[in-house]
Amino acid sequence: MCRPDQLEDEFKKCLELSVFMLKTLGLYDDVSYRFSQWDPNDTQKYIGTAEDWDEAQGIMKKILDHLQIPYKIGIGEAAFYGPKLDIQIKNVFGKEDTLITIQIDQFLAEKFGMVYNDRDDVKRNPYIIHRTSIGCYERTLALLIEKYAGAFPLWLSPTQVKVLPIGTEQHDFAENVMHKLIDAGIVRTEVDERNEKIGYKIREAQLEKIPYMLVIGANEVENGSVMVRNRKGESTPMSVDEFIAKAVEEQKSRSLELTM
Repeated sequence: MCRPDQLEDEFKKCLELSVFMLKTLGLYDDVSYRFSQWDPNDTQKYIGTAEDWDEAQGIMKKILDHLQIPYKIGIGEAAFYGPKLDIQIKNVFGKEDTLITIQIDQFLAEKFGMVYNDRDDVKRNPYIIHRTSIGCYERTLALLIEKYAGAFPLWLSPTQVKVLPIGTEQHDFAENVMHKLIDAGIVRTEVDERNEKIGYKIREAQLEKIPYMLVIGANEVENGSVMVRNRKGESTPMSVDEFIAKAVEEQKSRSLELTM
């Protein structure tokens, strides 16, 4: 809720939050913008007068133009209480969906009896901005699954690291490595202690698209190291502390690519 003189700045902050989230998730390159307006030839589904809508849409157009948002206009796609900016995104089939909306509402405050005292001590209705940072959670999650085809970045992956001891002799060391990772913040770390061949464990972890597999044999236990294998099949020996430091940094930076 805000005063008219605060509207543009607050709208800008809402948009910046949405753009930040989309860029962080790696979805921003697939978006476009639509300025959704009312349909003056079908006024029954909206509240307010034509003058109210002209004012609200004029304000929003001024804001969008000032922020240099490259939008298309959608007639008849406004909410019943006000115009909105739809952030559109294409799925893997090329179909366009609305992911995030930012809506200017100058009508519902009056309906709900929401007032504030302005500088002249006159009671006025505030503007309301309806907004979300990430859109409908289920739709956004579906888009992420489609985009990454399950091969998520480390910080998004359901299982971040799988520790793979070659034999029972390495179980204690593997458990120790797992707890060190969890304590460092790589909390979705698991140990595969099944009595299976190491090739089988690696293949299963790779099919699950787990970012990193830590293979541990007798040499690794002796040296306090791990053989780091990423889901691309690339392997690199590292000390346990070195891998943890790199994994923590990769997670902290929210890298969209594997760095090891």
